[in-house]
Amino acid sequence: MTVSWTPHRFTGGILALDTANTVVLRNDPQKSFDRFDDPAEIARFAEAASGFRATELGGRRLRAPEPGEIKPTVISIREATDRLFRHAVSNGAVATSHLPDFLTACANGLSGSATEIGTPGQPFGDPQTPIAFEAALAVSALSLLRDETVARLRICPNCSWLFVDRSRNASRLWCDMAVCGNRQKANRYYRRRTAAREVPNA
Repeated sequence: MTVSWTPHRFTGGILALDTANTVVLRNDPQKSFDRFDDPAEIARFAEAASGFRATELGGRRLRAPEPGEIKPTVISIREATDRLFRHAVSNGAVATSHLPDFLTACANGLSGSATEIGTPGQPFGDPQTPIAFEAALAVSALSLLRDETVARLRICPNCSWLFVDRSRNASRLWCDMAVCGNRQKANRYYRRRTAAREVPNA
């Protein structure tokens, strides 16, 4: 099934977290599913991310011409990123035991990449040329290790997606207020109405 890569799919705040969130409902094994089961979705995701993450990428386009070939690398980075930073959110610190797999996955994503990154105003390199999706994903994931970013990572209590809280007072609760926030409000309202209608047994 073809996925519509809408703005809601990019509420992680950074490419690596958007990618981690392509596994839907990780906290519910009965309902969880992977949007990258079809490798073609990796290419579609990369194309959409080029627009939705243009600021992070410095305008550089993502390239994924052979999604089936890069799928193992992409999945490896995705899962290592989710494992490392989900634990960091839950425990308040990065676990060194998770770092070897994370760093190895990122290194594999960068292997064979012949580009330069990190110049002022061009965090992902020359915007005039595309960059391999797996390489950009690795760079994005590594950028999450900054102390100030780790401190602002959150897990949405509704959908369990990871996101960066960039609100001024670091008090953002939902990955997307218009989606997850409203769903939780609607659920609470429904429960209150249901409870109010219940008549206690005599």
